[in-house]
Amino acid sequence: MEKINTLEITHGMNFEDIESIEDLEIVSEGVIWQNFERLAAFIFEKNDFRVTVNTVKTYHKKRRQYDVIARKSNQTFLIECKKWAGNRYRLSALKKAVEQHNERTTFYNNITSEDAIPLIVTLVEEEIRLYEGVPLVPVLKLNSYIHELDKDADGDSFRGYEDDMPSPDDEPTQSSGFPGDYEGKI
Repeated sequence: MEKINTLEITHGMNFEDIESIEDLEIVSEGVIWQNFERLAAFIFEKNDFRVTVNTVKTYHKKRRQYDVIARKSNQTFLIECKKWAGNRYRLSALKKAVEQHNERTTFYNNITSEDAIPLIVTLVEEEIRLYEGVPLVPVLKLNSYIHELDKDADGDSFRGYEDDMPSPDDEPTQSSGFPGDYEGKI
């Protein structure tokens, strides 16, 4: 494959061109935040989810926006994407983002009568993996996280996420062929 270039990254590349974990890392770091949301949506789509990006829900003059809504079978995930890097205040900002996302999830569940699951996708691995019941998943591990959800079809596999998430040194256990499954090539 021809090397992914910066111009493609910043101006909406074709995510189908991602062939390796290195490509995924380059793309996730280089895309503008709107395309970071599209990248998260793409990874869910590759795992047979139906996705919508930048959805707005309104009820009684209250308006909430959702970066990505992913649905598969009876599961709905509300994904908030945070492409933040190297800021000493990032952890407190993430905690505040989780609190806000929990409020948006409650709002969504109340108006749709669904039981959506909140999820935050980050650019980098964070000091915490779970806060107030919300998983914080680095984009490079999102595909593996989705595969773990598929193993536990009731959608509750994230409850052990903080303790059971493989470390980068662990051997890969499976691969869908999409980067992020701890393997280098599709």
